[in-house]
Amino acid sequence: AGSFQEAGVIQQAYNLNFPLHVVPASCAQCPAWSAFSVSSPAIVLETAEDRPEAVVVRLYEAHGSTVTAWLQTSLPIKEAMLCDLLERPLAQGHLLLEQRGLRLSFTPFHVLSVLLVWSH
Repeated sequence: AGSFQEAGVIQQAYNLNFPLHVVPASCAQCPAWSAFSVSSPAIVLETAEDRPEAVVVRLYEAHGSTVTAWLQTSLPIKEAMLCDLLERPLAQGHLLLEQRGLRLSFTPFHVLSVLLVWSH
């Protein structure tokens, strides 16, 4: 019912095409864990590509809206910057690492690539 945004069509399509796989935990009391989370349902984290010194995260705005969202990670990150689609850092792309995560601004259907450098 309602618009595709209200009905959660995008999330349901991802659930259908990329279902979660259940794997046994090493203990019955293992805490839940997630490498990334995004504060807005309009933002889709499409991929995270691992590198030896960093990870590149690609996100896009899927509802046709202008939105500010927070990208949070439980990974040890020391630096974050925007990069182009070839994963080269942008000159003015440094992002502030805040306690709440990374604040990212999107225009309708905008794609952002973020390079996250591991802390050692």
